[in-house]
Amino acid sequence: MARKRTFLVGGTFLVVLMALGLAQSVLERATAQQGTVEAPRFEVDPFWPKPLPNNWILGQTIGAWVDEQDVVWIVHRSSATLAETEKALDVKAGECCAGAPPVLAFDAAGNLVRHWGGPGQGYDWPTSNHGIFVDHTGAVWIGGNGPGDSQIMKFTKDGKFLAQYGKPNARADAAAPSKFSGNSHDQNNFGRVAKIFVDPRANEAYVADGYLNKRVAVLDAASGKLKRYWGAYGNRPDDTNAGPYNPDAPPAQQFRNPVHCADLSNDGLVYVCDRVNDRLQVFKPDGTFVKEAFIAKRTLLAGSVWDIAFSRDPQQRYLYVADGINNRVYVVRRDTLEVLTSFGTGGRMAGEFYGVHNLATDSKGNLYTTETWEGKRLQKFVFKGVGRVRAPHQGVVWPGTR
Repeated sequence: MARKRTFLVGGTFLVVLMALGLAQSVLERATAQQGTVEAPRFEVDPFWPKPLPNNWILGQTIGAWVDEQDVVWIVHRSSATLAETEKALDVKAGECCAGAPPVLAFDAAGNLVRHWGGPGQGYDWPTSNHGIFVDHTGAVWIGGNGPGDSQIMKFTKDGKFLAQYGKPNARADAAAPSKFSGNSHDQNNFGRVAKIFVDPRANEAYVADGYLNKRVAVLDAASGKLKRYWGAYGNRPDDTNAGPYNPDAPPAQQFRNPVHCADLSNDGLVYVCDRVNDRLQVFKPDGTFVKEAFIAKRTLLAGSVWDIAFSRDPQQRYLYVADGINNRVYVVRRDTLEVLTSFGTGGRMAGEFYGVHNLATDSKGNLYTTETWEGKRLQKFVFKGVGRVRAPHQGVVWPGTR
């Protein structure tokens, strides 16, 4: 009987210990997951891309797209935005360096596979190129946000000129040619285009128009003919200067300059970057307003919503949003527009940003970023699957630091 009692007491003690251990394990897991969310995970690849040939370097890098073959395309402003000490080769003052051609393409390994661009016969290259898109036919679209840039151009992947829609200086004042004014109702020209996105199903080009105008313009992608356009909330655009953004004021009923992106999701929603208003607005393809979200709403200066890219799962469950003022990338749930986490910080080391400007994803879910101002580079962030990550901010997503 005594042995039986001892056995029962020991067994009960063992059960209690196991329960305590289980509770402790659950508590530890819960504690470890405090301040985390489930979201796409990334690590910067500090070895991508490979060095450029010919002592070439990048200027302000203001466009990115990944084509159907996973070739990464960028457009940058080359020597026009290099400091004098960065372009000694251009003026024969030394062996380094020179601005690379404006359009560059890299394969998945980071090798430079194409390079071209700049002024040529039969077209008006922008004074300040801005944005690049490669459509389903292989045409490369380029906009521009220089003072007189009111045109869009199309080239082959080899740089052969295909078409130009609009003409330069269309927005110039006849009495004062150095002055320009917006006209978001112009049927034939644009007002400093930030970005183009082509829908392969309808063969329509969505134009973020942009730095002078205040509209989303939709074109027939084959002819360049304007089909429809709209402003914030689907309103008729108004080019009146709304003054500085005030985060405490009621939401502006018009876009502020620049309208910086207008990208179409697989399920047919148009996501528009109203950059200085710190907001992302969502529309149906006919311009019907659906919803909006403010991101880092108290951000001033150049604003917080610079560009977007979609995750590569079939449902496109996530959006990635570039913020060039706070120098981070936000990971957003696409259905609710809730910010789950963010990564990056200001700086020039791998995984940091100085004016993060554009985003693009490849078929494997990897994310590519470009940087303007003095960032002047392209970076790759390797997709590591969906899992637990720190929230609200991860800092630099360096390999092996999660």
